[in-house]
Amino acid sequence: MISQVRYPIWITTAKRPAARVFAILFGVESMARAIITSVVPIQTYDLMQSERGVSILYTCMSLFGLISTLSIPLLIVRIPRRWVYTAGVTSLIIGCMAFALDTLPGQAAGLFLRTFGAGTLSITLSLYIMDHIKKGELVRAESVRMATATIAWTGGPFLGVFLYTHVGMVAPFVLSIGFSLVLLALFWYFRLSDNPALQRGPSRPANPIANVRRFVVQPRLRLAWLIAFSRSCYWSTFFVYGPILMVATGQGTLAGGLLVSLGNLFLFGSILWGKVGMSKGLMRTISAVFMLLAVSLIGAGLAGEKFPMIAAIMLLVGAFFCVAIDTLGSATFIRAVHPHERAQMTAVYRTYLDFSEILPAFTYSIILTFFHLGAIFIALAGLMVFTSFFVWRYLPRSL
Repeated sequence: MISQVRYPIWITTAKRPAARVFAILFGVESMARAIITSVVPIQTYDLMQSERGVSILYTCMSLFGLISTLSIPLLIVRIPRRWVYTAGVTSLIIGCMAFALDTLPGQAAGLFLRTFGAGTLSITLSLYIMDHIKKGELVRAESVRMATATIAWTGGPFLGVFLYTHVGMVAPFVLSIGFSLVLLALFWYFRLSDNPALQRGPSRPANPIANVRRFVVQPRLRLAWLIAFSRSCYWSTFFVYGPILMVATGQGTLAGGLLVSLGNLFLFGSILWGKVGMSKGLMRTISAVFMLLAVSLIGAGLAGEKFPMIAAIMLLVGAFFCVAIDTLGSATFIRAVHPHERAQMTAVYRTYLDFSEILPAFTYSIILTFFHLGAIFIALAGLMVFTSFFVWRYLPRSL
């Protein structure tokens, strides 16, 4: 449960926070989550000794996470946003405590709490960004934010697995809790607040069903969701089944952590992809990248368990291209959503993370009943081709 996902100058007022403030918060949050990103699937596999069992558990917990994500706007309209953000950090901390129990019930609870925490932080931080960053500056701001998280997502997964195997099972979770506490302290130091100038206009209903209906009737929001969903499917597959591929083929747990860390090293390319997107246009860049992702996934699937190192290399190639969607994809949503319904639409948009863990995990549990591990990568390539076509056909060329 990943999830999906990326990125000193200090301020004492929150009236006009700069992009670097959000980058700092996202970078520390990324470190808190990245440390246990590779540990959790390996720990779950150690407990269950079944790739299919891991998929089923992830599917069940993702369903609960989806329900909680859709309910977050109900919290935002009743509780100040800063307290909702605080609740998200607290969920990450309690989730780590549950993982440290090293039991199946603790694993299930940890997966849910981690999903809820990540969803809460994602939604609230996105709202702050939309309040304070101009639309014309979004691509640059997002590329800076992704680049800031590079250190976390590059070193965190390997560090977590190293601590898990050489120091003790509890060690990575303790370190993750430490970074979560730093995140909470920084957030309150920056004193982020809503931008009152952007809160005008009629408010949309907070009912989750009504929010979903409102989201679905807007074509540009649907397309932005598909882009984010497909990108997140790649990362959730990479984070969970990449380490499992290494362990199942005898490469070792450290190889699994190293694979994820190397994949995240490409986040350094966020600045480059941001420039490509601004010069070539979002439609052309995103569509082409999804096709290249499909090619890399087919290569990984054909290599499979017979040639695990070749499969790992192809997954890393895919990670390089997926960083482009990390950098550019969210701009398609932020430019399309109306200011007066940001909280409600952001919560629905954020469900791409839950669905990217529910649907692939469910599908993979069926595929793995009949085929080997490599087959799931080929199945995922089909989704990338589908998304590439829809982006090329329907994303406005003016973006």
